[in-house]
Amino acid sequence: MFEFHIEATAANARVGSFITPHGELKTPVFAPVGTQASVKSLTPRQLEEIGATLVLANTYHLFLRPGDERVAKLGGLHRFMNWEKPILTDSGGFQVFSLAQINQIDEDGVTFKSHIDGSWQRLTPEKSIAIQENLGADIIMAFDQCPPPYEREVNQRAVERTHAWAVRCLEAKKRSDQALFGIVQGGVFEDLRTKSAEFIASLKLPGNAIGGLSVGETKEEMFRILELTNELLPKDKPRYLMGVGTPYDIVQGVARGIDIFDCVLPTRLARHTTALRRKDRLNLVNAMFAEDPQPIDETCECYTCQNFSRAYLRHLILAKEMLAATLLSIHNVYTLIKLTREIRQAILNRSFHTLLEEFSAP
Repeated sequence: MFEFHIEATAANARVGSFITPHGELKTPVFAPVGTQASVKSLTPRQLEEIGATLVLANTYHLFLRPGDERVAKLGGLHRFMNWEKPILTDSGGFQVFSLAQINQIDEDGVTFKSHIDGSWQRLTPEKSIAIQENLGADIIMAFDQCPPPYEREVNQRAVERTHAWAVRCLEAKKRSDQALFGIVQGGVFEDLRTKSAEFIASLKLPGNAIGGLSVGETKEEMFRILELTNELLPKDKPRYLMGVGTPYDIVQGVARGIDIFDCVLPTRLARHTTALRRKDRLNLVNAMFAEDPQPIDETCECYTCQNFSRAYLRHLILAKEMLAATLLSIHNVYTLIKLTREIRQAILNRSFHTLLEEFSAP
């Protein structure tokens, strides 16, 4: 059911397709984040028009509200959110471990306080898989521990837990129509990353993810770890870099062998009055845009740039109109999806080196 085909390469960069029950994913691919079964300020129809083919939803949030069992009763996540293309759910691990002040970690799992009502909740590898099976996404993630990047002892314990939990997730998984990805951890430590990549690869899962990056380390450290990790992960399986999604990082990630990206950045910037462009950003609340008749980007073909000026967008922002977040989100998400399509075409055309030169610096 899950097949990954590599169509062309340019050194470590590659173009491929990943077959899922809800359609084919052309890679490289960027997934907008729909934390609570909704990409903030965008409808599913708008996402389709933008060109999105994969959406990420969050296990932690949907477990707490409305509840994964309720989603299952209503036909699963695809029907619940009216999105018929592929969906990826994370394991909930990043969220519960980010609640460092209100969680209790042991070898079996994590006990944490709900951010909604303060009730104590419990997540284990088995529970994470059960929730994700109720949600019904095409790609699901193994429960892992995502530690701070520079604390060696914490990372060593996290790697051991992540490996043991990946095995338990694999044993707990019952549905054959979901692809379980393992997650490589290890902070900035090359020996831990090597150990983790080799172990996760040994599980022979349909795909593999790299976690614990873009969480405080430098770009140089992130790229060094990516280069090391991707040499050890199977080349015939898709590789997913979790939570990374600036234009620069996407191009550099593809150059190092990454196929799938996700990030909250485009919609978060939109809610904070900022337009994302290939090489820079525009904060449209600035007075310099008050009478600017230009679109965000004259070369952009998105609905926002084809129809509205910077001056109008600034007016919406100052008037606190909800439309501002929608129009900026359309543009920002489109910018990243268009970029992944350009990367794909550049690899097919044997011109990826030119695109890489354009993004040689952030």
